[in-house]
Amino acid sequence: MAKPIGPICNLDCSYCYYLGKKDLYPNGRHWGMTEQTLTAYIRQQIEAQPAGMEEIHFHWQGGEPTLLGLEFFRSAVKIQQQHILPAKRITNSLQTNGTLLTDAWCEFFLENDFLVGISMDGPAELHDVYRLDKRDRPTHSKAEQGRRLLSKHGVNYNALVVVNRCNSERPLEVYRFFKRQGINFIQFIPLVERAGSVGQSVTDTHPASRTETLSNLVTERSVRPRQFGDFLIAIFDEWLRQDVSRVFVQIFDEALAAWCGGSPSLCIFQKHCGRCLALEHNGDLYSCDHFVEAQYKLGNIHQTSILELANSEGQQKFGTDKESNLPHYCHSCHFCFICNGECPRNRFLYTPKGESGLNYLCEAYRGFFTHVEPVMKEMTEELCHGRPAANIMHRRNAAMPRRKKQPGTRRHKIGRNTPCFCGSGRKYKQCCG
Repeated sequence: MAKPIGPICNLDCSYCYYLGKKDLYPNGRHWGMTEQTLTAYIRQQIEAQPAGMEEIHFHWQGGEPTLLGLEFFRSAVKIQQQHILPAKRITNSLQTNGTLLTDAWCEFFLENDFLVGISMDGPAELHDVYRLDKRDRPTHSKAEQGRRLLSKHGVNYNALVVVNRCNSERPLEVYRFFKRQGINFIQFIPLVERAGSVGQSVTDTHPASRTETLSNLVTERSVRPRQFGDFLIAIFDEWLRQDVSRVFVQIFDEALAAWCGGSPSLCIFQKHCGRCLALEHNGDLYSCDHFVEAQYKLGNIHQTSILELANSEGQQKFGTDKESNLPHYCHSCHFCFICNGECPRNRFLYTPKGESGLNYLCEAYRGFFTHVEPVMKEMTEELCHGRPAANIMHRRNAAMPRRKKQPGTRRHKIGRNTPCFCGSGRKYKQCCG
């Protein structure tokens, strides 16, 4: 994950964990990645891939990467093409708050097949609680304007939603907002901030005492475990009734992949960490995007290659520690095969038997995975027989009790625009029909 402008952003979101990374570079004045560093990064990223890897991916994040301007990314694409190897394909993705997007940006994204993630937390009254600009002004209208431009130009994009104490109370409003906008790919990221940990390094935090209450452990903005679990369950139930194979929610996809016997693609659910490194604007390489701290700095790519740093002893230990430090309570959990203890940054509770390292969101994931398990098993059965997972949705809707026919009414012919009887709001021919 490249941070070509470091933590510099045009917004001042109150929950942003990356704005404070400016303190790592107290003398920093020029935050934009130089062409020398850009070239070194692209070349080394390509060279570091295994021989059989056909697709080489570059992910650009910030701060707000669009602050660098279009010419920076035009240069990046040009350099990628200069260094690409035969039979290899390069893909790019970029995460943005959307407020600086223009027609020119969207034309560039479309022409170069960028996948764009746009950060939005739901409708305006929820989004604008924490996502403000430098002058404490709301940002939803500008973000929505950027989203419309992406849609207008046919850019491939998805929504990244930070689930916090506020919007977690209104799950269906959040979900339906994105559906109304025509967004079919959604990521839900739980906000977990240790209380008093602003500016504190990750390793300065210790597992919480079993006598501490959750309200003492995290900030008021942070989502509560049960809130997050209930949030996911409410959205899953609506998705199951109406949107299977139409809307793709990242954690639902991850769960289904795990029940099908696959490996999670999302790093927080993988057994080991260590392969999702973060590159700062000056070439400094860190163990992880959420561990950009002095003690997790692996080196600088101008002195040591990405391949060497990624495979260094320290980084390998960082990766395997995720499994080796997992409490026995988690290893014996029925859902360990999908959760794997989630992200180490959230492991600051004690287990019921007093082991350290329990994830703050354990209650949320246990509740959610328990709720979806029967459905996931049914979907797995469908897929194993070469049938679409959406069959589950249609079967369940067909089994729902129908409204009794009122006396004196006639049976109407099903026309081309007749709404579906399952209540999805879609045309019958495009739904259960």
